[in-house]
This record gives sequence, C-alpha cells and structure tokens, in this order.
Amino acid sequence: MNRYPLWKYLLILAIVVPGFIYFLPNLYGEDPAIQVSATRTTRVDATTLTQVEQVLKHAGIEVVAAQRDEKSLKVRFRDTDAQLKARDTVQRALGDNYTVALNLLPATPAWFGWINANPMYLGLDLRGGVHFLMQVDMVSALKKAEERYVDDLRSALREQKVRYLTVTRLESGGLEVRFRDAAERDKGREVVRRQLPELGLIDGQKGDEYFLLARLTEQSMTEKRKFALDQNIVALRNRVNELGVAEPVIQQQGVDRIVVQLPGVQDTAKAKEILGRTATLEIMLVDEEHDLTAAIGGHVPAGAKLYKDRRGRPILLKKQVIYSGDNIVDAAAGFDSQAGGAVAHITLDARGAAINQRITGESVGKRMAVVYIEIKSETQLDATGKPLLDAEGRQVRSRVRVEEVITAPVIREQIGKRFQITGLDSIEEARDLALLLRAGALAAPIEIIEERTIGPSLGAENIQRGFHSTWIGFAAIAVFMIIYYLVFGVTAVLALGVNVVLLVALLSLLQATLTLPGMAAIALTVGMAIDANVLINERIREELRNGNTPQASIHAGYERAFGTIFDSNITTLIAGITLFMFGSGPVRGFAVVLCLGIITSMFSGVMVSRALVNLIYGGRRKIEQLAIGNTRWK
Repeated sequence: MNRYPLWKYLLILAIVVPGFIYFLPNLYGEDPAIQVSATRTTRVDATTLTQVEQVLKHAGIEVVAAQRDEKSLKVRFRDTDAQLKARDTVQRALGDNYTVALNLLPATPAWFGWINANPMYLGLDLRGGVHFLMQVDMVSALKKAEERYVDDLRSALREQKVRYLTVTRLESGGLEVRFRDAAERDKGREVVRRQLPELGLIDGQKGDEYFLLARLTEQSMTEKRKFALDQNIVALRNRVNELGVAEPVIQQQGVDRIVVQLPGVQDTAKAKEILGRTATLEIMLVDEEHDLTAAIGGHVPAGAKLYKDRRGRPILLKKQVIYSGDNIVDAAAGFDSQAGGAVAHITLDARGAAINQRITGESVGKRMAVVYIEIKSETQLDATGKPLLDAEGRQVRSRVRVEEVITAPVIREQIGKRFQITGLDSIEEARDLALLLRAGALAAPIEIIEERTIGPSLGAENIQRGFHSTWIGFAAIAVFMIIYYLVFGVTAVLALGVNVVLLVALLSLLQATLTLPGMAAIALTVGMAIDANVLINERIREELRNGNTPQASIHAGYERAFGTIFDSNITTLIAGITLFMFGSGPVRGFAVVLCLGIITSMFSGVMVSRALVNLIYGGRRKIEQLAIGNTRWK
C-alpha cells in the first residue's frame, strides 16, 4: 500500500541530485576585486600588472590573486576594506590614463562552469551596484522635432505649388514661413492646416513681407515629450542588455526622468560611458570643389561645413546629410580581412539602403565621410580650475556637441544595404560604437543628475541578514515539527530542506535575480511548504483516531490532503502570476521566487516526504504504533 515503485525513487533522485549540484555554486560567494581598464591611448600589459603588484605590496595590501586578459587587469582581495583601499592606491599610482573600478568576481570552482552551474544573480540591494537618475532634455527633444518640420513644410508647400520665400526655425522656438503677398500666405495656411494639423498657426506681416508663425500645439508637445522619454527608455534598455546586466531596473520617474539600476555593476565608469552617451552617425559627401585652405582661413563656402578627423586634420564636407544613424538597423564589430584593423559592419533600413545606393552610384570616385556625433555633459570650471556652483550648491554642467569624422574613403563602387566603417583604433572601440548604434540613438540628450553606488559591503550585510532570518525561521520550524510530530516531523524537515535546495537551484539555473523581496518570498515558501506537511500529518492523525490501521491512515492522509494542498497552492500561484505580469522591479522579483517556490514545495511536500515515509514504514507488515505525536493506534 505505502510502497513507491522503483521508477518513482529514481525520478526523485534524478531531480534532487542535479538540484543539489546546481545549488552548490551559491555557497562559494564572490571575491571583492578591482578592475583596471586602459583608455584609448594606453594598454594593460604585463608591465601594468607588475606595477600594480608592486604598488599594492608597498602599501601593505594583501592580494589573493591577479589575472590579466586582453581588456583589463583584475585583482582579488580577501575583504572589501582591502578592495576599497587598493582602488584608491592603484588609481593614484596609475593616473588618469587608467580607470580603476570596483568589481566582484565569482569564487566558484572552474568545474562548475563546465556544466553551466553558476550562482544566481543578486539584486542591487544584495550584491551592490549602481543607481542612476537621469534627466531627459525635453527642450532639445522639441527643438529636434521642430527642425524636422522645416523639411516637411517645404515639401508640403512645393507639392501644392505654393510660392514661399524662406522656411526657418526661430531660436525662440517655432517656425517662420515668409511669403511675398497675402494671397500666397493664405494658400500656405490652408496647406499646413490640412497636412500638418499638429502645428498651430499665427498670421503676421513685416513691411512688404507676409509670414506664418507655426508652433507645436500643447497636445503635440506632450506627445513629443512622451515619445522622447519612451524612446530613451528603449535605447537605454537595449544598451543595458548589451552590457549583460541581469534583471536591470529601467523605469520612468515623473515626466522627464528615468531611473536606471544595474545590480552587480561595479565598473561605474563603463556604465556611465555607455548609458550617458548620445551618439549617432551622419553620412556626408566630401566637398572637393572648394579650396580647403580658404575654408581653414575662415572663408567657408555656403552649403559646406568644416570638420576635423580623428587626428585633428581639417576636412571640408557638404552640409547636406545623405542619411543618419536613424536609418541604421544593425551594427557589429569585426576585422577587415583585406586591409586589417577593426571595423564596424553597418546594416541600413530600406530607406537608407535606397539613398545609399543612389548616392554612391552617382558619386563613384568621390569621397564619402562618416561623421560621429556625440553630445557630452561637462562640468564648467572657473579660472582656477574649480567646478562652478549654482545658487543651490550644485555643479554647473553644460552640453558639448562633439563632431568627428571617423573615416572618409573613396567610393569605389555602388554600395547598398550593408557597408563597413574603417579607421577605428581597436576592436574595443568598434564594439562600443556598434553597441551604441545597434541600441538606437537617444531621442533626446540625457544627463545623469544623481549617481549612487551601493558597495559590496552593504550588499554583503543585507545578504547576511536575509539568510540569517531565513535559517533562523527554518530552524524554529524544524524544532517545532520534530517535537510535535516526531518521526513524521523529521521527514517533513528533510522535505523542507529539499524544497529550499531545489528552489535555489532553479533560481541559479534560470539565472533569475534574487533581491530582498525575493528572500522574503523564500521565507514565505518555507512556511507554505511546511503547511502542506502539517495538513498531511493532521489528516493521518485524524484517520488514526477514526480507528484505521497505521498503513491505511498513512495512505489516506496523503491521498485526502492532496486536494486541499493543491487548491491552496493553485490560488497562490495565480496571485504570483498576476504580480509578475503587472508588477515591476522588486514586485516581479518577489513573484518569480514565489511561483518557483510553489512548484518546489508541491514536489517536496508531497512526493519527497511520502517517499521518506514509505522507506520508513512501507516495508513493515505489522506496525504497533506511528511516531506522529500524541495520537496512537492500538
């Protein structure tokens, strides 16, 4: 009656044993470390490693291990105090040519990686990481939108054969369209109202000239602001995904701010570089018809603009932008198999490909320039080199537009959908450029107005408190169950331990992120799992009191309690799925752990505990009494 077939025991072992293996990596933890990365003009080589080791030895800081790869140098320490001291010491010794950032390196033995057994990710509150509050420049977003309407207005008026003088964007905001007479102005007003209803119009006259002042309506401005915010969130999320951060938090705060939380990221310099950059490309033809020397002297011809290439050499380009980064749908880093060196492989959308094919077909033998445009936020300094402060004591920052010609090759043949950007200094630079272009250009510049780094020491304290509370709760439950239910309490505790092991193993296997709410969900799961065994044990005791035999009572207890256990867990599972679907951030983390915990508790509370009870009592023909507390059958 109370015997499992062999295949059920094998099935339980097939689940529990791998679960225990995938649980183990979480016991090793992580080593505090520093990461030394080089700038564009320097390299991390064996000399750098030797210098860092000597500096740390001279400072009396013990090094656990040091390793160097093609990108950076990583040095492990025994505790966070040594890590923080080492970061400051190494940064002073190496100077500004190197970036020294805090990091955490897994201490798991290498053989676990062979079976893809990795520790679960820890959230910002447990592992530490970076918190950014970003401000979206809505003024620039609206300015950019108005600049696009300049071409739209010109095209609409030309199509309807309305004669106009100029279409310009005013520095104070809005667009001005000039006409020779009132009749053409009236025609233009009707065209704009029909084709561009999102523009509000005001008539005006200056002397013999008539004009229309077009401004975005309040509803249109609200839509443009929302679009800029949503587009920036999408671009930031794509960039974070490229960084490989597990379970980041990227969400709107207010009408023009974005919160970004990156758990486990200690290289804040890299994170800021990738997230804060507003980068795009513009493709232009080189102006080879006018004199470059005259342009350098200040006589830049109309329709042209003077740029500089990566080595500071001047180059004259035509102002007309053939296409921009908005037409890029994919980008990847690679090597040029013919000329050598790092390149970025670019793929255009249908519109960009058509333009590229037409222009390059008409311009074979001419030069085409790739202009890299980036908007940086810089701190303003006074005459003494100190940061300027505003009335509230905050540093005054200004936005600087950096334009640089990456490459200007000769067009050898007609180019279509795909081409490559050459002239890059390293494969790392090619990867960064490809990442920014692939993630999409930001709809509006953003500025990091608040930055907080949660160190690994605080995270370790949170982990310690969380695990202490979980294990104390586990121990209290174990003591109660063993005293109250005796042998059946022991089996329940063993099943509860299996439940915790399997839950952590699942979180590790799925590479889910554990946060403090997730640890609360683990504690809740422990309570729910033991509740199932309480229901089973009480049902067995009830059957004994009704006069059933011990074997029959065990069988009936598990069979009749299963329905109640299943119903209660299903309702909780529905609640957990709802939280996951509609929640965000910590709420979703709680829901993930809760849902997984319900699955493991059903397995451990029913199958595992039943298997243990069957092993103890199932093989006995005659049972005098059951060790299940103060209820005995005679």
